[in-house]
Amino acid sequence: MNDSAHRTLFHPFETGDIAPPASGARALFLGAVPDFRLPEGFAAELAAVQGYRPHFLGLQRRGIPATPTIEDSGYDLSLVLLGRHKGENFRRLAGALRATRAGGLVLVAGGKADGVDSFRRKVAKALPLAGSLSKYHGVAFWLQRPDDTGLAVSGLADPPAPSLVDGRFATAPGMFSHDRIDAGSRLLVDNLPKLKGHVADFGAGWGYLSAELLRRGDELAALDLYEADFPSLEAAKQNLSAWAGGVPLAFHWRDLRSEPVPRRHDAVVMNPPFHEGRAAEPAIGADFVRAASQALKPGGRLYLVANRGLPYDKVLEAGFAASGETCRDARFKVLWARR
Repeated sequence: MNDSAHRTLFHPFETGDIAPPASGARALFLGAVPDFRLPEGFAAELAAVQGYRPHFLGLQRRGIPATPTIEDSGYDLSLVLLGRHKGENFRRLAGALRATRAGGLVLVAGGKADGVDSFRRKVAKALPLAGSLSKYHGVAFWLQRPDDTGLAVSGLADPPAPSLVDGRFATAPGMFSHDRIDAGSRLLVDNLPKLKGHVADFGAGWGYLSAELLRRGDELAALDLYEADFPSLEAAKQNLSAWAGGVPLAFHWRDLRSEPVPRRHDAVVMNPPFHEGRAAEPAIGADFVRAASQALKPGGRLYLVANRGLPYDKVLEAGFAASGETCRDARFKVLWARR
């Protein structure tokens, strides 16, 4: 997402193209980020929706009421901040249309580099736009919520995504590797020893690694999934329901970089993220490794996969008694460590 997109979103209020909502009005903010600033005169009661845990926590620290999903309807105004994934953006706009009262305003903004121009053109084919402007390398456009939201939402429908990844995993655009099993995760699964005891999946996504542990029949006493993206965690719950058997499962919506893990584990598996937005940030994966070190029992094992060029060796040496490399291919390496 363009870091300036939230400024673009509120620019129509600053130019006077849209009057700021008065006291007593209710506004919904989908995709809210912690660093937004309301324009002068914006007096509506604001409800933020943010499923990415670090941003959710940032909103909470500012005292802004936030939930991971839309929990009410009848809003006078809905603000929609777009991201990079077209399918996710259409669903976000559809949610805003359903949550806004008839005749209410829906204001949308995104970065030009993230495809907001093509998104606006497609929306304009289905719904009449009331206005549009460009600012801060982004575009904002707005429309009135029509009486028939069903017709409006159907007009926005994108070509359907594949029903299930590998014939068994429900996913959605915006999730990591939503249209295929990630090659790195598959390499990790193919080279994991049999695990037993209390096991954790860090950055579990929609549940592939955990599902494979359950499918293999490892001697698991319990399996805990930790994931920062709320929709992905909800998908994991669905995807693991058929495989759990007698293994107790726990699903934790958590930012592993800032929130502690509530229990100690015998093993941790992970394919840690190393991007936030477009930029590569190896520090994210390094923080996951440190979190795993703190979450493991003495003698516990960490198994992870990473891009070959990512420098995790020093952080593994600092946090573990022993570590090494299991294998590598042209793109990835599988690493292990013992607490």
